[in-house]
Amino acid sequence: MNNFPKYYTCLFNGVTDAIDALQKQKYGQAQMILIRAQQDAEEMYLADGDKEEEERAAAPKIIEFPR
Repeated sequence: MNNFPKYYTCLFNGVTDAIDALQKQKYGQAQMILIRAQQDAEEMYLADGDKEEEERAAAPKIIEFPR
């Protein structure tokens, strides 16, 4: 099974919950679920990008000399 990023799972679960709320005709609740899932997923995405940047900065630099 694929390992999806946390932000994808967060957003997917939010959409699933929003669909359930729509089926129950709870439109305001569905909207709030989608907004929250979007915000949470964006925060997770940005945090993952920051972590990758830190890892690249900490990695040893390879110096190539001309031949």
